[in-house]
Amino acid sequence: MAAWYLIPLKIQQILKRQGIDGPPPPSLFSGNLSEMKRMKMVHDESSTFRDGNFRDYTKDIFPYFDQWRKAYGETFLYWMQRRPALYVTDPSLIREISLCVSLDIGKPTYLQKGQEPLFGQGIIKSNGLLWANQRKLISPEFYMVKVKGLVEIMVQAAQPILSAWEGIIEQGEGNTVVITVDEYFRSYSADIICRKCFGSDYERGKQIYRKLKELSVKMIKSSIIFELSYLRFFPTRQKRELKALVQEINSQILQLVKKRKDETNNASANRDFLQSLIENKMDFSDELIVDNIKNIYFAGFDTAAVTATWCMMLLATHPDWQSRTRAEVMNVCDGRPLDFDLLSKMKTLTMVIQETLRLFPPASFVARETFRDIKIGTLHVPRNVNMWIPISTMHHDKSIWGPDADKFNPDRFANGISSACKKPYVFMPFGLGARTCLGQNLALVELKVILARILPKFTFALAPEYQHLPAFRMVVEPEFGLPLIMKKLA
Repeated sequence: MAAWYLIPLKIQQILKRQGIDGPPPPSLFSGNLSEMKRMKMVHDESSTFRDGNFRDYTKDIFPYFDQWRKAYGETFLYWMQRRPALYVTDPSLIREISLCVSLDIGKPTYLQKGQEPLFGQGIIKSNGLLWANQRKLISPEFYMVKVKGLVEIMVQAAQPILSAWEGIIEQGEGNTVVITVDEYFRSYSADIICRKCFGSDYERGKQIYRKLKELSVKMIKSSIIFELSYLRFFPTRQKRELKALVQEINSQILQLVKKRKDETNNASANRDFLQSLIENKMDFSDELIVDNIKNIYFAGFDTAAVTATWCMMLLATHPDWQSRTRAEVMNVCDGRPLDFDLLSKMKTLTMVIQETLRLFPPASFVARETFRDIKIGTLHVPRNVNMWIPISTMHHDKSIWGPDADKFNPDRFANGISSACKKPYVFMPFGLGARTCLGQNLALVELKVILARILPKFTFALAPEYQHLPAFRMVVEPEFGLPLIMKKLA
């Protein structure tokens, strides 16, 4: 019992001797969680949209971190129940974390347990040799040479959106209508992921992904950051529903796995992600195949869809950039069908996407846990310490990005990421270091395709009913959706 109480005290002393302080935990059991809830409740900032500025959304979604940073410095210690957590905004320490390739540091185990229905032991949440082996085998599936072959599929997936919007506009008055675009982008992204994962079994794949979407909605309803770990073991109606849904999804994926294994000559007929996992059967059990199919969905679906939404919002509020990007797309294509080579020539479009990912990174944090005592740079970090790097905060740091860090300025990326800021390693919309998201090539090309298809056909502006309020739901998205005034171009 004494050790149970003294371990947190020992960790606190080790870090304090190295100059790291933080808010005192008011409760032995809940740590700073109750204080975090209270600070969030009294936070009265309702909008981050002011005169063309788009400030760090962390200040509104997680206001306690901003307040503690001002009080305790760039790196401070706080407590999630009895879990010690380092909040890290010191660029030099972030650089050291990005360079660390030790398997003794990985994704937080408490999140792995809390999000097990979504990710299982797949590549996103696994650690150690299990993660390293999966990374080695899965990475080639997302090399640019593979993504390049999906551009035609992406162009086809974009067509239903264009047709739907054209139909809505034609039925409206004055060739102008208000369309809320979020769900269209989700449909587009899901279509691509289904084809990437299931190929010729696309229709059955769509049924699975409808269930996965239902699962993600159910998981999002409860805030993981405030969940008390000992409450996870209490049976509730929600947990029973989740368990039944997970079993149904797993069963449907396993049926597809069995079908593929029973087929002959399927290797040449189905060169999709599912087939790749099956062919690595010496390394992937059926359970790992199921987990990684779910991982690719959650990694590739919301990230691309929500970034497309933020891109449209920023272009809608900056008509000069909308016109400039449209002109580039039309000039590069010049009536030719969109392909990978044409996309690679769209420099302005690339800059717009990079600036969108800077201002509104879909993931809020890079999270790591130490599995043994480890030295990161000059800092000695005890085992079982969680480290949280706020992505949006680092993307808005004026000392790194300049005085216009809160403004939409794609020109900062005119000469690439390395010249966009003083410390390029803090640009981390797809994560950091060895665990950078392996699907980033897919997401970036997917974004280029949908925007390059929309811009020559439509002009758009923010509808009066738009309310700018970024919300945390696994990824950060507009709380009330994105309604746009859409007009079809001649």
